[in-house]
Amino acid sequence: MSATSDDDRANEVLTHAEWATALADGELLGQQCSDCGHETAAPKAACACCGSRSLETVSLPTEGVVYSETTVAVAPAGFEGGYRVAVIDLGEARVLARLEGDAGIGDSVEFVGPLEDGEEPAPLFT
Repeated sequence: MSATSDDDRANEVLTHAEWATALADGELLGQQCSDCGHETAAPKAACACCGSRSLETVSLPTEGVVYSETTVAVAPAGFEGGYRVAVIDLGEARVLARLEGDAGIGDSVEFVGPLEDGEEPAPLFT
């Protein structure tokens, strides 16, 4: 876990590199719009709902519910096929993640850390 406090995060723009570093440390970070309250699970330059650039970095929950899922049978170059991906509903935000186990739509899942498959980490839920 990083030593950065929630107050320090509110004053900084979340970059992809910071998001990936936090993920590698086992923490899910996202952003919350100061104007409308919308939360997102990946760094953005502006709020997807209202367009505001007033975004605060927040820690996201590590438990959620499978919102949708699919199996990638034909993987992109450099990846093995037959892996599952899912959109995980974390309450106020949703995150695209790798999914292990037999959880399906509507099932509760938990963030277990980063999946480092290639150069970029990805959230892994079971």
